[in-house]
Amino acid sequence: MKKLWNNFKAAFAMYSKIPMPVTDWDKENIKYMFCFFPFIGAVIGLITWLAGYAGQYCGYNGSFVAVVLTLIPVLVTGGIHVDGLLDTSDALSSWQSRERRLEILKDSNAGAFAVITAGIYFLTWYGAYSQMWRNGKALLIMAMGFMVSRCFSGISVVTFPKARKDGTVAEFSRKSEDITVRNVLVIYLAVLLALMVLVQPVLGILAFLGALAVFVWYHHMAMKFFGGITGDLAGFFLCTCEAGMCVILAIASNFI
Repeated sequence: MKKLWNNFKAAFAMYSKIPMPVTDWDKENIKYMFCFFPFIGAVIGLITWLAGYAGQYCGYNGSFVAVVLTLIPVLVTGGIHVDGLLDTSDALSSWQSRERRLEILKDSNAGAFAVITAGIYFLTWYGAYSQMWRNGKALLIMAMGFMVSRCFSGISVVTFPKARKDGTVAEFSRKSEDITVRNVLVIYLAVLLALMVLVQPVLGILAFLGALAVFVWYHHMAMKFFGGITGDLAGFFLCTCEAGMCVILAIASNFI
């Protein structure tokens, strides 16, 4: 039990800004870390749902609520995944060789395409939330979507080829119990799909299929342009997956 608790702490310490007790970063304390990665999404989802409920209950302006909902994932995670989104956008937009793209991922400077992507990304969230936040079922499905994206992201870390042998993702994968972690995350996905369908069948299925489609595209893109995944690419996927689910829910909720 202590080892599982240490893995839980490691996941939250690495991928969120939620204060956690200090833990040693040895193999035993991170080999099941990605089993707990989706629980960060559960925290984001819970806060998102509560904020939406509070917005309706207190009668806040929709634009204000949409901004709050947009910022919640960034505040909980510290923007670690958005950093990957922007670095990957610069690399993809460079149209350079595979080696040069990998170098751009490591560059701490933000290029023009990163700035453009940031604007599009946050405007997409704002627009989608403005459309659907009053639909309680759609918002609840989106809340679960933050777990879905992290399940898929964790699966990619332990199963996809790595672009670098010395990167953070490669190091975590080497120390992870890949088969166990993958199986646990697949079980999570099955449970989440069932819950999303239970909330609203059409919206739940559309959101999940959207996440799955982005996951398949992510694998294709990573292999074609980078020869595997990195931590930045995993962050790029997570941001794209979540924004995609929100847009799908915004469009579909207008008819349901």
